[in-house]
Amino acid sequence: MTLSLPTPDLPRVRLKPKANARGIRHGFPWVYASDLVTDRRTRALNAGTIAVLEDDKRSPLGLVAVNPDSKIICRMLERDISVPLDRRWFGLRLAKALQLRERLFRDPFYRLVHAEADGLPGVIIDRFGDICVVQPNAAWAEMHLEMLTEALIETTGVGTVLKNASGRTRTLEGLDDLSGVLRGSAPDAPIPVPMNGAIYMADLTGGQKTGLFFDQRPNHAFAARLASGARVLDVFSHVGGFALAALAGGAARALAVDGSAPALLLAEQGAAAAGMSERFATRQGDAFDVLTALGAEGAQFDIVICDPPAFAPSKSALEPGLRAYERLAKLAAPLVADGGYLCLCSCSHAADLGRFHAASARGIGRAGRQAQLIHTGVAGPDHPQLPHLAESGYLKSLFFRL
Repeated sequence: MTLSLPTPDLPRVRLKPKANARGIRHGFPWVYASDLVTDRRTRALNAGTIAVLEDDKRSPLGLVAVNPDSKIICRMLERDISVPLDRRWFGLRLAKALQLRERLFRDPFYRLVHAEADGLPGVIIDRFGDICVVQPNAAWAEMHLEMLTEALIETTGVGTVLKNASGRTRTLEGLDDLSGVLRGSAPDAPIPVPMNGAIYMADLTGGQKTGLFFDQRPNHAFAARLASGARVLDVFSHVGGFALAALAGGAARALAVDGSAPALLLAEQGAAAAGMSERFATRQGDAFDVLTALGAEGAQFDIVICDPPAFAPSKSALEPGLRAYERLAKLAAPLVADGGYLCLCSCSHAADLGRFHAASARGIGRAGRQAQLIHTGVAGPDHPQLPHLAESGYLKSLFFRL
């Protein structure tokens, strides 16, 4: 079974003369709509169609998935146009991804596929033991989800595969938001996930994204190194995030703040599962409001972590996003005891490290504090970066000593 017709019969799409063909040849995986000849035939292609991409001189560059309705009109799948994109092709990509994760992690809890960086554009797969959660965030992956699922089971041996259809990216691709079970049966309770000595409870069907954020694992570990005997505040905590890792690292107590009551309930369950409930507390509310209230109360912590959602998810949102990061730093810095630590995080790919650092430093300065930057963290190695694609290096975690 193959995805496509033999290569000679595949549709062909062509770059405009001034498009960056060299960048494509050297590894950039996307073609924007403004760089492609979008004649009537190209515009008539169904979203997810596999085609041969040619440069302006009609020399082939590779096999791409085409979505005429997306700003990213082509995603590079395979450089060799003679390769059949069948289940074996999926299996080879998945096996390569699995080999890396099995070398990195003892337990099968990790991001198995990180989209373009693992050669499967727009595809996210997180593994939770015997369960994989797939986010097919591109039209081509949605179209061929059955084949991907079969290859995933064959490669990993998992018994259950879930589809998560939430997120802004699917909307941009013109896809629906219908999640479901692709194989096996959905778990009837949260899944315990061991990381950094803590236990996190992941809701794979009703939680955010795939149920847990694996990307902060090394930054949780760094915070835990600072945590012995510390009072810890974890803002935008989700299911326990930094707070539970800090407690596992010996923190005296930790307060987790989040707007979601279900997420905080999962955090409490995680603390209980690890025997840390007596040192753990939660506070539900808007993060900015809670930070303001804690400041008015004169609260002090040895470690404060702020790990918000993307304030700048696109270039158009960059400036207001940077202002939000600055405001967050200004509110958080006064809560840090002298000699304590402030960790500020951003998952906004539109806000690069330089801009995020500058916004954070401005906020700390406006709070009247002086800081030393002691560590800059990125996503864990199960979230590899594609060197040609800045968007794959989205996560930044700045640790300051105040």
